[in-house]
Amino acid sequence: MQEKEQRVKYVRALERFVKSAAALLKREDFNLELFILRMQKNYTVLSKVPAVSLDSPYTRALEDYVNFVLETIKNPQEKEVVLQVLLKEANAIQKLKTTSSYKKNKHRSKIYDDGY
Repeated sequence: MQEKEQRVKYVRALERFVKSAAALLKREDFNLELFILRMQKNYTVLSKVPAVSLDSPYTRALEDYVNFVLETIKNPQEKEVVLQVLLKEANAIQKLKTTSSYKKNKHRSKIYDDGY
C-alpha cells in the first residue's frame, strides 16, 4: 500500500503544478516574471514528494510538461512565444485526460438493429 500512496501523492503534486501553470497562462494579464516565481515555488513543493515511475500516457505527459516548464524557466524567451507554447502543451494534456474518460455511445440500438 505504501507504493500506491506514494504514486497518488506524486501524481496529485504533478497535477497541481500543471493546473497552476495553466491557470497563470490563461490569465489576460499574464506576467512572465510572476509566472517564473510561481513555478519555482510550485517546484519546491513538488520536489518534496519522492518521484515514482509512471506508466500511463497521461501521467508521463504531466511529468514531461513539468520538465518542459522548468527548462523554459531556466532559458526565458519572448513572452508571447512562452505563452503560446506552454499553453498549447497544457491544453494537449487536458485533452489527453478527457479522452480517457467514459463516453456513452448515444445511438447504440441503431448499430445492432437487425430488423426485428
